[in-house]
Amino acid sequence: MTEPRDSPVDQRARVVVIGAGQAGLSVGYHLRRLGLVPGDDLVITDRAPSTGGAWQFRWEALRLGAAHRVHDLPGMRAMGLQFDDADRSRPARDVVAEYYRRFEQHYDLRVRRPVAVTSVERTGADDGLCVTTRSADGSVTRIAADVVVNASGTWGTPFVPWYPGRDAFRGRQLDTTEYRSAGEFARQDVLVVGGGTSAIGFLLELDGVARSTRWFTRRPVVWAESAALDLESAVAAVDEQDRAARAGEVLPSIVSGTGVPVSRRIRAGIDRGVLRDERVFTRMDETGVVTADGEHVHADAVIWATGFRADLRHLAPLRLRTAAGGVVVEQGRSVDEPRLFMAGYGPQASTIGANRAGRVIARQVVDALAALPRA
Repeated sequence: MTEPRDSPVDQRARVVVIGAGQAGLSVGYHLRRLGLVPGDDLVITDRAPSTGGAWQFRWEALRLGAAHRVHDLPGMRAMGLQFDDADRSRPARDVVAEYYRRFEQHYDLRVRRPVAVTSVERTGADDGLCVTTRSADGSVTRIAADVVVNASGTWGTPFVPWYPGRDAFRGRQLDTTEYRSAGEFARQDVLVVGGGTSAIGFLLELDGVARSTRWFTRRPVVWAESAALDLESAVAAVDEQDRAARAGEVLPSIVSGTGVPVSRRIRAGIDRGVLRDERVFTRMDETGVVTADGEHVHADAVIWATGFRADLRHLAPLRLRTAAGGVVVEQGRSVDEPRLFMAGYGPQASTIGANRAGRVIARQVVDALAALPRA
């Protein structure tokens, strides 16, 4: 529930950044370099309990590598840090959380957490935006901002498609955010749905632990026969994200446009037959799924590694969502609400473009502020 529009504000800031993952920290870093003071005219909020963005929630067995790569934040190398030198024997969530914590402290970004943004709305005077936040203790704060940068990411809104009979299935169903370890599925028949790197990671971890695994995807998986992301494919994927953002459509998956890089571990999984994708089933029942060929596949659990949608629920009062399901964004800025910038959205939705976009958006924000009278 949002507070009444005419409620008094508790703080005024020039810029509020929502989210302290890669995109939010990148924007915050560049805004600080351009003269905004964190905690005063620049407020950064994050709903997560600790540093690391979505990485802090990922499963313990996940390690950094070619398929799960984190690009350095701007200014990180000046601190003597880079992810290419990170210890790959440690859980990725621990490494990223540590590096991001050191980054926030070094640049004194003063991120407020855990603070959830419940709504962003236009003020009654129509001269700015009001950001309503709720802290862990339930306290509500209303911040009047000249400009808002939304960098809320996708982790909070996993996408699980509906199939006939899904609600009748008596086994366990979980999405990517709920997966913790393969040990939970020992001696079980497990189906993994989805064609991205998370699905692949689950299958490799379940191999030898689960009694059986089957992999179902909506479209055939495209293997990129390189351990690194192909530049041409990456550019094409970013272009498709940009087109969708400009059209206000739901954003497509980056992996669907780039293919999956084949590391040595993935190649071994392909050769063993663990990574063999099948056309997704047509329906579910109490004990499993039925394929397009009519085969019934028993399942104790179904893991929906079917991606995410941009988390934009707090922007609902602005009424920006189109009939196609997205928000119209050009060069990181909302077309229908020019006081709102969207970091990590569209062509910036992966590490391919998030850091570069942070600098571009920060400069646009400063230009927008310069055009406004200072209260």
